[in-house]
Amino acid sequence: MSSAKIKTWQELPSLLESWRKQGRKIVFTNGCFDILHAGHVCYLEEARELGDRLIVGLNSDSSVSRLKGSSRPVIPQQERALVLAALECVDCVVIFEQDTPSELIELICPDVLVKGGDWAVKDIVGSDFVLSRGGEVHSLAFKEGLSSSAILARLATGNPGKEVKK
Repeated sequence: MSSAKIKTWQELPSLLESWRKQGRKIVFTNGCFDILHAGHVCYLEEARELGDRLIVGLNSDSSVSRLKGSSRPVIPQQERALVLAALECVDCVVIFEQDTPSELIELICPDVLVKGGDWAVKDIVGSDFVLSRGGEVHSLAFKEGLSSSAILARLATGNPGKEVKK
């Protein structure tokens, strides 16, 4: 069941210990994933290819609102978590309340830290921590035109199936 992949902070240490005993390379990424779309799926599949297990840190509803405005998120956190957990490439989803995932990254100590191409490696939260422990940090190519904001803009124009010209 997909919901079994959704873990609390308290459940993570034993899961991580089990994976590490098996010699698994742990990849971490995070985001709001408000309206899951093809860009997200491609990104998560590419992130998973960098290791053996992929953990997704999911911004809580209150965190998304602080970061993106009071009209967001569109989809509540438990629903976003369940959709992410249903993806084959995702091994674990954990919700975080903070505006950045730095505390979660320090709890997980991932072997690989990943963000989308709109982030320079030096600007990725947690990059210094992961690199100092001998890990890798990657900024994956951004899929142009595939974003939740673009989808919302198309819906606002009444043309949900068409690209909005900028």
